[in-house]
Amino acid sequence: MNQSFWKGAKDGLPICLGYVSVSFVFGMMCVESGLPAWVAALISMTNLTSAGQFAGLSLILTGAPLMEIGVTTFVINLRYMLMSLSLSQKVDSRMPTLTRAILSFGNTDEVFAVCMQQKGPVTTPYLSGLVICVYIGWALGTILGATVTSLLPEMVRSAMGIAIYGMFIAIIIPPARKICPVLYTVLLAMAISGLFYYVPALSQVSRGWVIILCAVGVSALMAWRFPVKQERREEDANDA
Repeated sequence: MNQSFWKGAKDGLPICLGYVSVSFVFGMMCVESGLPAWVAALISMTNLTSAGQFAGLSLILTGAPLMEIGVTTFVINLRYMLMSLSLSQKVDSRMPTLTRAILSFGNTDEVFAVCMQQKGPVTTPYLSGLVICVYIGWALGTILGATVTSLLPEMVRSAMGIAIYGMFIAIIIPPARKICPVLYTVLLAMAISGLFYYVPALSQVSRGWVIILCAVGVSALMAWRFPVKQERREEDANDA
């Protein structure tokens, strides 16, 4: 199967376009919160974490301690480490370690999904084209959002500020309707988060630690209660 640089860029184009809209909101939120446009661009150009960036931005604006910001973003982005471990078994064995380390920067949920659907090992040119295309979309969207925000009507800015929540809901609802453990995880996390918000004794806990407790506690409980059955699968390399 052809896995050229341009094939990777072509497969990454739909992801790129989707990222432009999401990162546009991120750039807009940064500027609306008082951060300079160049700071918003720098954040997105040195991170590619979506939910991690939004959570980090929220904590930065509330003046959270560096330790809290670091632990929160670490927990939120921990899934990338797991995906990278899996993807490392999928890429071409001839790919140098340095190249793997560099390209791992662009291993997002969508990039991981596209790579895992490829027949045979993922080559360096293909993964490079995919990651570069996705990176451009995320950085470009942030820059656009940060620079044109002042030109948008107040009604449009308010609507786009809510769009990010709609995106997260769209991600959660489909699997929650089909997979019961996912539904239980979402409901339990919402319940615990609600307790920290409405109960006076718990409402004093900062937002960052609430995210950490909900994410780690609920995911650990659900992983113990509903373990994933391991299945033996043939190596993709055998299909190449």
